[in-house]
Order: sequence, then structure tokens, then C-alpha cells
Amino acid sequence: MTEKIIDTHVHFFDMKHPKLRYDWLQPDFVHPELGDIDAMKAQRFDLNSMWAEARFADVEAFVHVQAAIGSADPVDETRWLTEMQDEGPAPVIIVAHADLDTDRASRQLDGHAESPFFVGVRDFAAEPYLASGQISGRFESSLKELTKRGLVLDLDCAWQNMGAARALAERHPELQIVLEHIGFPRQRDDSYFGNWRAAIQDLSLAPNVTCKVSGIGMTDTRGVYADYEPWITTCLEAFGTDRCVVGSNWPLGRLVSSYDAVMLMYRRSVETLSDSEQAAFLNGTARRIYKLDAVVAARV
Repeated sequence: MTEKIIDTHVHFFDMKHPKLRYDWLQPDFVHPELGDIDAMKAQRFDLNSMWAEARFADVEAFVHVQAAIGSADPVDETRWLTEMQDEGPAPVIIVAHADLDTDRASRQLDGHAESPFFVGVRDFAAEPYLASGQISGRFESSLKELTKRGLVLDLDCAWQNMGAARALAERHPELQIVLEHIGFPRQRDDSYFGNWRAAIQDLSLAPNVTCKVSGIGMTDTRGVYADYEPWITTCLEAFGTDRCVVGSNWPLGRLVSSYDAVMLMYRRSVETLSDSEQAAFLNGTARRIYKLDAVVAARV
């Protein structure tokens, strides 16, 4: 039996929504790391659009990660995504934005929590916070609140800041942290890979950190499986399948390959492992971390 996949990293958007803004999708925006991303820009990319590309890949659910960057109120995105569930072909779990280093965070979390599909937060301010080497009482208080509420922190963090990420994880041992895009590697040379691998191995020593195997080809759009395999294998060896999840980064991933090909790559990466390990990597760990069963129950 083919294992189902829970895709833990997608971005839905609607450029015509009256309350939502997407700074990174504006016509003249050039991504600071990826450069020209015009090929994936559209007026709307919703669950039905996603399903049109994913339905043959045996995907059972999606995790949307904050996309309405620049909106006045991040809770408006959660409201829109919650409405999208009504007639959608698959569950959508929500990782929303909150301003963790401000006094707005608690109010924003309350607003997101009105949706039964809300399970976690990503705040791009987290990595600059790690890089600063400083401890912010307000940021740390927000992390404690995430822990108290049972929420996940999706963390954008390059290898240079993974030591600080481990320290943060150890300060908050009950907080579930998910490293996004395997640390978003910016380079592909041997020296960079060695530094990244050492940092990944060190970060994996924090038991409350999970690695999201996603966005593998973002900065290597001409790569083939042999180019990506060492990065995937390193994550699996460091974290194990019980602390790794799969993500497509769609529709940004479309700049690299087709959806089915990306998911086949992930299946191939664990094909020599046991059935239970394959199941954990493709869906089991994500089901636990992102509370899929509770979300599915909320849709009934």
C-alpha cells in the first residue's frame, strides 16, 4: 500500500482579497535569495488550485504557512483559510504569523485560536533574534505562551544560527519547534555543506526540534536527485524519521520541478527504510506535530 503524504509546507494566497496583502508577490518584487520568482506568481492560489496539482500524489492534507506578508492584521489570513475549508477537497492546517516580540502577540494568538485549524506560528523576526545573540524578555514570554497553548513554532533558520536555535530550544524544552526548509541552504559547495551538516547534527541534539525536509531545490533549480540526496540523507540520519516531515513549498516549488516529481523524490529517499519509518517520514510525524486528527475532526 502506498503511504499517504502530509505536505507540511504550502502557501495559499488571493491577491484580490480586500484585507490581505502579499508583499513578496507584488509585480516588481524580486526575492532577496531566489531572485526572479515571476513564473509562480498568480492572482490566486487556493486549495482547489493546489489539489489540481497534488491529487495524483497521494496527499491527504496540507499545512499552510503564513503567506499574507504585509497585511494589517495577520488574523485576517487565518479567517480566510478557515472559510476555505468548507468545500475543500483536503484538510488545511494553519501556521500563521504573530509578532512575537511585541505586545500584540497574545491578542493575535487569541484571534488565530478562533479557528480550529490553527496549530502554530512562523515569525520571520525569529532568525534576526537568534542572530542578535541577545535575550528578549518579550520574545521569550511569547515562546512560553506558545508552549502553554500547545502551539508549534515553525522556524526559519540558516546554519549560522542553528547553535542559537538549539539554545532557544533548550530554554523552552516543551515547545515543539520545526526547522523549515532544512535551514534554507544558500550555497551548494562542499565547504557550505560541511558547515551546514555539522550545524544540523548539533541542532538535532535538542529533542523538541523537528526537521522539515522541504524547499530542497530552492537555490539549486537545475539540480537532480543525486544533488539533493546528501542533504535529505543528512537530515534523516540526524533527526530520524520520527523527527522529520515532508514539505513541497508549493507553489514556489514549481520553480524547481513538478509536484509529483518532488513527492516521488521524497518517497525514493526512504524506500530502503522499514515500512514504519517510511510512514513516519511521509505522514506519521506530521500528523503528531501538526495535530492532523484534531483538525480532521473539526471539519466534520
